[in-house]
Amino acid sequence: MPYWIPAEALLAMHQELMAEHGGAVGSVDKALFESTLARPQQHAAYTDPEPDTFTLAAAYGFGFAKNHCFTDGNKRIALAAIDVFLIMNGHELIASEPEAVTVIHGLAMGSVDERQLTEWIRQNSRPIT
Repeated sequence: MPYWIPAEALLAMHQELMAEHGGAVGSVDKALFESTLARPQQHAAYTDPEPDTFTLAAAYGFGFAKNHCFTDGNKRIALAAIDVFLIMNGHELIASEPEAVTVIHGLAMGSVDERQLTEWIRQNSRPIT
């Protein structure tokens, strides 16, 4: 059973990202936020065969990049959620920051789909030793 990122942690991460990198700190669309948090858990519960860690990390990233839960910083929190979920579940993202930013931007713009994101995460992660 995977370890899920608590909602409070994601909200705190978003606030920290906005303080560190700038951006509008605005309201959260609660329904979209809850939908985004539920997305990887729904995959885990109802996908057969059971999805791996990389697929679930991609579900977090896809949800935040596409659902626009926040006024600003959706792509940043998408990447942060992928990174934190991987770490919580024994992996680390090893891609360069510019490459990761390019992939997440492509996801938000529609040139990268969730399956492609999953494969990119799989190829750019390693177990934490």
